Amino acid sequence: MPRLLPETFPSTWRLAGTALSSFRFAAGGRSSLSRLVHSSFEKLSAEEKGSLEAAGPLACPLRSRSVIRLQGTDVFKFLQGLLTNDVRPLAEPCSPASPASSSAAYSYLPTTNLPLYQPSPVYAAMLTPQGRFLYDLFLYRPSRPGEKLDRAGTGPGPENHDGDHTLFADVDGSLLDELLGCFRKYRLRSKVEIADVTEELTCWQRFGRGLDQGSPEDPEAAEGNTYGWRWFRDPRLLSLGFRGIFPADTIPPLVEADKETSEENYLRWRLERGVAEGSTEIPKGEAIPLEYNLAGLNAISFDKGCYVGQEFVARTHHRGVIRKRLLPFKIVDKTGAEVEKEIASGSDIMDAASDKKAGTVGIVFGSRGMGLLRLEEAFKSPSLTIKGQEGVEVKVIRPGWWPPEWRQ
Repeated sequence: MPRLLPETFPSTWRLAGTALSSFRFAAGGRSSLSRLVHSSFEKLSAEEKGSLEAAGPLACPLRSRSVIRLQGTDVFKFLQGLLTNDVRPLAEPCSPASPASSSAAYSYLPTTNLPLYQPSPVYAAMLTPQGRFLYDLFLYRPSRPGEKLDRAGTGPGPENHDGDHTLFADVDGSLLDELLGCFRKYRLRSKVEIADVTEELTCWQRFGRGLDQGSPEDPEAAEGNTYGWRWFRDPRLLSLGFRGIFPADTIPPLVEADKETSEENYLRWRLERGVAEGSTEIPKGEAIPLEYNLAGLNAISFDKGCYVGQEFVARTHHRGVIRKRLLPFKIVDKTGAEVEKEIASGSDIMDAASDKKAGTVGIVFGSRGMGLLRLEEAFKSPSLTIKGQEGVEVKVIRPGWWPPEWRQ
C-alpha cells in the first residue's frame, strides 16, 4: 500500500522570522521515535501540496508539545481558579449516571486497563490579569482503578484515591519552563505538585478524511497502555480528529505504518480550518481570546465563575461585538492560482481599494496562512494584498465550523 504523505512540506513557513525546523521542533529529543516515524516518507507531490482532504486518516507525534503532570489534593481547585474552562467534569467519578459521562469516551467493554467511561479532555487557556492570552493546554484525567476491571476481570478494580487527584496536560513545548514557572507562581500554598513528564509521555494527533465521523475501536486503542490512554475526540472541533497522550517509547494503536506523517501536515490541516495552537500562533501577552475564536473552540466557559482574566473576557463576550477575528486565507496570483510565498509574521494585510490596513498576518505556510482581520474588510473588500508583496492577493476563507452569529 503506498505511503500517504511525506515527511516535510517546503520550508516556506516563517513565524516571526523563525524557520519551522528550528522552532516547532525545539522541544524534540525523542530521537528514536522520531527516526521511526520519519524513516518511511517520500517527497511531497504537487497534488498532495494542494490538499490533504483525500489522504485518509493520518497520525503524527506533536513534538512541539510537552506533557506535564499535575498531582495533589488541590489540583482541581487550583486549575478551576486559573484556567478559562471548567475543569470540574474531570474531577467527577465517571459512570453511566454521572454528568461527566455526557461528554465521556465510551468503551464497548471495560478491561483491566480500559474503563467503561473516561472523561474527555478539556481544552483551556491561561490569561494575564488583563485578559490577554498566555498559554493553551489540553487536560487529560487518567482512568481510575474503580472505573476498570480488577486483574481477575470479575469486578471493579480497587479504590485508589491517590489517582483521583492526578491530571496530565499537553502544552506548548517551546515555553515549557516559562509555563511551569507561571504555575508555581500561582500555586502558593495549594497542595499541587507539577512535573515535566515529556520523556515518559508523548502527545499524538490523528486527523484526516473521515475522522469527523465515528470513533476508533476503544478497546484496541488502549491495548498495551499502562495508563489506559486512548484516542479522544479533539475537544475543539470534530474536523480536527482525535488527540491523545501515549507512552513515549511506543506508537499508539490504530496508527498503521503507512499512515504516520509529520507535524507539518497537521499544521496545514489546522491552517485550512483557521485553528491556531500554541503561544506563538496565538501571540502571548497580546491576543484577545475571543478574537482568536477560543470561545468557538470550546476553550472558555462563561458560567464557571471567576478565574484570572475573567472580567475582561466576560465583558467582551456580553458586549457581543467582535470586529476582528482570526481567519484562514490562501495566497493567490492574479489568475487565482495558489502560490507559495515567504511572508513574515506581522506583515500588514491591505485593502487594495482604500489602501487601508485590513489586518495582520499571523502565520504563513506555503500558500496557506492565518491572520487577524477586520471582518468588514475581510469579506467585503474586492481585493486584499500583503504590503510589500507584488503580484499576489489574499483570499480569505470563512471556516465552515463558525457558528451562524459569526457569519453576519
